[in-house]
Amino acid sequence: HMRGPVGPPSRCASSATPIRAESRRARGCPEAYIAAPLIAILVLLWVRASRTPWHEIGYVRPRSWPATIATGLVFGVVLKLVLKAIVMPLLGADPLNQAYQHLVANPAALPGMILIILIGAGFGEETVFRGYLFERLGKLLGPAPAARTLIVLLTSAFFGLVHYPEQGIAGVQQATIVGLTFGTVYALAGRLFMLMIAHAAFDLTALAIIFWDLERSVAGVFFGAP
Repeated sequence: HMRGPVGPPSRCASSATPIRAESRRARGCPEAYIAAPLIAILVLLWVRASRTPWHEIGYVRPRSWPATIATGLVFGVVLKLVLKAIVMPLLGADPLNQAYQHLVANPAALPGMILIILIGAGFGEETVFRGYLFERLGKLLGPAPAARTLIVLLTSAFFGLVHYPEQGIAGVQQATIVGLTFGTVYALAGRLFMLMIAHAAFDLTALAIIFWDLERSVAGVFFGAP
């Protein structure tokens, strides 16, 4: 999350040397931007072909779209600010997300990045990591509370790990926390659309902080500038 949209780690992780891996982190990993929405589309095709009920991957019509949108926006923005200003500094993270420094004061990059966030993170990652994986693991492990807890832990760990090739340890830490948060909400509510909006809002907030070069300021609100 921005620490950024993600996808499976295959091609990014296969960079042969530490120097190449660092180079990819410095400019982002384009394969990851494409993978998540493509896999999500395959998930939707699978749901239709297998006649899996849509509600089993969290595609449940909200009772109120305005309330769902407002809740998702507030949830995503607040979660990002809490992580950036409190949690990540406590974990000793670099206040600068090195993978996305090319976005600082770069308006030409905004349209593409916003599209990536909306499609790759909001739609793609939530459909795959919450909707599809919860459904598949739920079939394997069953509906018991202990099984649901294990599913949250497994999917969060996986969600964190796929951030490593692009963003390193700090990306893993933040994405795991986001996975635990979103996964817990999904396990309790079984509804995905609010989380899609929250995920997009989280990443758009991160994008705004980076674009306006506010990372050090936000990270230093409570503990001082690093």
